[in-house]
Amino acid sequence: MNRSAYLTTGLAIKALSRFAKADIVIHGKDNIPSGPTIFVMNHFTRVETIILPNCTYELTGKPAYSLAASGLFKGGLEKLFDLVGVISTADPQRDEIIIQSLLAENANWIIFPEGSMVKNKKIVAGGKYMISHPDGMHEPHTGAAALALRTELFRRQLAQKEVESPGRLSRMLELLGVENYGEVAQEQTTIVPVNLTYYPIRAAENIALDIVSKLVKEMPERVVEEIMAEGTMFLSGVDLDIRFGKPIQVSEYLSDGWLDTEFTGFSVCDAIKKEMVTAAYSVMQRYMDEIYSMTTVNHEHLFASFLRLYPFKRILESEFRRRVFFAATLLSDQNRGTDISLHKSLKTDQAHLLTDDRHKKYQNFLQLALEKGVVKKDGDYLVRDRCKLSVPLSLHRGRIINPIEVMANEVEPLKSLQFLIKSIAWQPGFFVKYSVARYLLHKDQQIYDRDCNTFGRLEDGENSCAGRPFLLRGIRRTGVILVHSYLSLPKEVQNIARALRRSGFWVYAIRLPGHGTSAEDLAGRNYQEWIEALENGYVLMSSLCKEVVVGGVGVGGNLSLDLAARVGDIKGVFAICPPFALKNYSTNFMPGRDVWNSLLNKLSRGEAQDKYVEFSHGNSLINYVENPVEGIRELGEYLDSIAKTYQKIRQPVFIVQADANPVVDPKGSRKVYSRVGSADKEFCLLSSDQHILINGNGASKVVNKIVSFIEGL
Repeated sequence: MNRSAYLTTGLAIKALSRFAKADIVIHGKDNIPSGPTIFVMNHFTRVETIILPNCTYELTGKPAYSLAASGLFKGGLEKLFDLVGVISTADPQRDEIIIQSLLAENANWIIFPEGSMVKNKKIVAGGKYMISHPDGMHEPHTGAAALALRTELFRRQLAQKEVESPGRLSRMLELLGVENYGEVAQEQTTIVPVNLTYYPIRAAENIALDIVSKLVKEMPERVVEEIMAEGTMFLSGVDLDIRFGKPIQVSEYLSDGWLDTEFTGFSVCDAIKKEMVTAAYSVMQRYMDEIYSMTTVNHEHLFASFLRLYPFKRILESEFRRRVFFAATLLSDQNRGTDISLHKSLKTDQAHLLTDDRHKKYQNFLQLALEKGVVKKDGDYLVRDRCKLSVPLSLHRGRIINPIEVMANEVEPLKSLQFLIKSIAWQPGFFVKYSVARYLLHKDQQIYDRDCNTFGRLEDGENSCAGRPFLLRGIRRTGVILVHSYLSLPKEVQNIARALRRSGFWVYAIRLPGHGTSAEDLAGRNYQEWIEALENGYVLMSSLCKEVVVGGVGVGGNLSLDLAARVGDIKGVFAICPPFALKNYSTNFMPGRDVWNSLLNKLSRGEAQDKYVEFSHGNSLINYVENPVEGIRELGEYLDSIAKTYQKIRQPVFIVQADANPVVDPKGSRKVYSRVGSADKEFCLLSSDQHILINGNGASKVVNKIVSFIEGL
């Protein structure tokens, strides 16, 4: 191996990798030991043989060489492999090179135990790890385990001879190709399991295929497939999660009696060969378990697995999405302490799957499934082609013909995930809805209790639970979501909630994060959390009722209008005294423009002394008496972000405002109304000097108007 050429080529590969649109995230760096190491990893793309050695070199400072199938060592590729430290699996000196470099700590090694690329991701058959191959299925190779065991055995024998028989040590060193004992690794030999997960998996014609097609005539089908699949992923954008597992100390599998056997060079004596084969098999099973247990689960794994495990041919799209949402939410909320690794997109709130699909998780998957014929649409239903979810895939065409099956295959070894998905897939639709609603209600209330324990409660005595979100059961099939105003809490909407329940409606009063606890809590929140809280409220209510109406007070009204603009299934929306922008708030409630600009300038320079602004208006039992500057910033940014959203609303809209509102200028609410795109909208201006029109004097009139609006939908 030419170390200088390896390092120079590594720099070139690093430079070329910048052109690839790959977002590489490395997990478990602390698991990488400093001693002689064999990295064993799953094999899905050809570029892993080139990219991964460079990656491990950057992490360890030590070259990492690898093995590749002998059939690839042809022409220019053979020269490239020689430069980057790749040797052929058929090299007669393969074992000697690997063991010698490990003993002398000249290099680490990367070995793919599958033996070849597993393009269809089918790794399990009959409850065992089995690899598909043109010559027939086979178990993963034990070579990495055997090499690690031999390396550690020789290392220990050398250490023993150095103490007990120095005279025999030089002969052993000579046989192993090591100049002196000082070069021998003092740390144990380890095997580090590594998992690579790509997301998304796509294959299509691309610029790389165009270029190669002009240079090479009559390319083999295998090469075309690899360029289409790997070229598309790396040129169009792919997330690559690389997870390093905890090192396996192979010394645990050595028998004490082996140390006393005769040393014959790089091979082991016949007396222990059989025992070492058994030990190597046990090590192989362990690292295969650990490699695949680290698969980074993403949304497409969930969608594909549900299609495979759902027991019926037809499924409502809404039910399909709800089941995936439930699984994704359970995984996201319970990830700590579980054995399932999640893609970063599964570590955030999942309500978008059932609201606006703004991250296009469902849209992108459905488009692919339709293109590949895995499903077809029949009205509101998806109809599965079961054959395409169970028939064995072509070894070299699977990633192109049916990537959906590849996705499902990849997470098949994750038993806990399979159990979760199957249990949700087989539940009746009504029970899934009930389970989702119950789970989200319990979750919201748990979050409130947790925040109270962290930041304290705003209320005490009879108001000790005023900040807790609450659900009122109704007899109609319509549910109403209520959103309180900025600085307030769910108790603010209690009066109208009871009136709506008396009219037969289900009612859910959400709590905006940062409210009902302390101003300190609110200061650490962002408006995206408020949006997600309302979206989860919508998911909860839509799981209980056929139709959903949403409305709120102050900025709660703006949040409601924003949700209606993004979720067309909402039946109607109402807003009570919504502002259009921060400047619409009274200076009794918000700081004036000059004061606000001064505060922002000081914050940006880190000079702000006062992080809270006092205000006089409001009910101290349910409102904070301090307004956090960061909260004001989030409120202003949110209102600015949705200024052009109102025109997308198509549902019936009812906006009510007071002509002498002491908190929000009626001109702001009028501007919101003028921006609403719905043809069915109403603006009601009342003669009043109140802001919270649903409480206090004249509240019954406003409440009745809102109830009438909802009943008329």
